[in-house]
Amino acid sequence: MNSRTDLAFPFRIDRRGRTADAGYDDHVRDMIEQLLFTSPGERVMRPDFGCGLLDLVFAPNSPELAAALRLSVQAALQRWLGDVIEVAALDVVSEDNVVRVELSYLVKPTGTRRDDVFEGRVRHDDRY
Repeated sequence: MNSRTDLAFPFRIDRRGRTADAGYDDHVRDMIEQLLFTSPGERVMRPDFGCGLLDLVFAPNSPELAAALRLSVQAALQRWLGDVIEVAALDVVSEDNVVRVELSYLVKPTGTRRDDVFEGRVRHDDRY
């Protein structure tokens, strides 16, 4: 039996005073969240990691932007997590300073199907 332990995201201390951990399916969800809301260039040792989703929040809303967001997210998920998840459905919505990703996927190692919503907000003073 595998005794794998994954850290919870965001990093925190649990009620026992230890580093909080997460089950594998929740860990995969955490990895997706990190990928979605990390901008390329943000990580020193992995400058190409991320999908730049929050960079497009303030672009004028249009069908073209929605298609670009979906394509960007789909490509990043395939590149970075394609060996871990299989995307079944993806929708990306950008409204005002909020971007919401609705994702249905299969966690390949466990066979679990999940439907998760990821939401990111950009403060107006972050644009400058």
